[in-house]
Amino acid sequence: MKRIILATAGVGLIAVVTAALGLAQPTASTGPTTATKADVAAPLPKLPAEIASRKRFNVGVKCDAPPFGYIDVRGKNAGFDVEIARWFARYAFGREQRVSFTCAPTPAREPLLTTNRVDLVISTFTYTADRDTRIDFSRAYYRATGRLLVKNDGPVQSIADIKGRKVSTTSGSIYDRWMRRCHTSTEVTVTDSFTNALLAFNQGRSDALMWDDTVLVGVAAADRSAKLTDDLFLALPYGIGIKQGNVALKRWVDSRLELMRKKDTFMAILRNNVPTRFVAGFSKSILRPNNTFAYAAPGSPSADTVC
Repeated sequence: MKRIILATAGVGLIAVVTAALGLAQPTASTGPTTATKADVAAPLPKLPAEIASRKRFNVGVKCDAPPFGYIDVRGKNAGFDVEIARWFARYAFGREQRVSFTCAPTPAREPLLTTNRVDLVISTFTYTADRDTRIDFSRAYYRATGRLLVKNDGPVQSIADIKGRKVSTTSGSIYDRWMRRCHTSTEVTVTDSFTNALLAFNQGRSDALMWDDTVLVGVAAADRSAKLTDDLFLALPYGIGIKQGNVALKRWVDSRLELMRKKDTFMAILRNNVPTRFVAGFSKSILRPNNTFAYAAPGSPSADTVC
């Protein structure tokens, strides 16, 4: 649901956020254009023959969700997820250009895989047990979390401050349910879309806005009067979507994600796509040499029911 709401946030918001995040974009692709000897020295799973013979990845990405996937001012695909796809092309074919992108809005992500239109979907794709019955997922590569957007001089400066305050979010979201269950003294201002939740915050009808960090970072970057608090909650990892049963491709993807983790590649990608003032906080959410994470164990309670 959260991605459906993201899609309704509006072209205007996307343009503002993209412009703000443009300050963090590199003027040219970073990193080597070919994998180094150290990258390929260890024996790693081989790429499936169909993709290897094609010499190109087909990847579904978001085109309207900065900083993870969007179209930049040059009309090119850009963002955190897009850079991961380009690293895969480097590892597989020695050149980052050997990847074609398809816009993958939320409703299209699974069909793009099941109809073989793309090899992978790297598109802010939250793992759920339900989705895992229809497609396969790579290991978790980004730990999306709930965050609070607050005014620099506002009454809420941390999650501990929301007691007795108004917090806006969207109706029926995990944040709506979590606050009503676990923060009973907080007045939840619910709206039908993220745009309206943000409007309530900007108009002073709420003291804070609670939503995904992947969305709020762009809003904070575009509005110097607002900031994200350091609080992290309701961690919901993203994974890379793969057609169900393609074991060879999943092994290849997981092995390269692990290689990128060991080499701290995700930190470089983060710096390329997130304004400097947010890097420290978001570095806790990426795979790093000393930081790894996984999906919730099968049968675990829903995150929004745990206080």
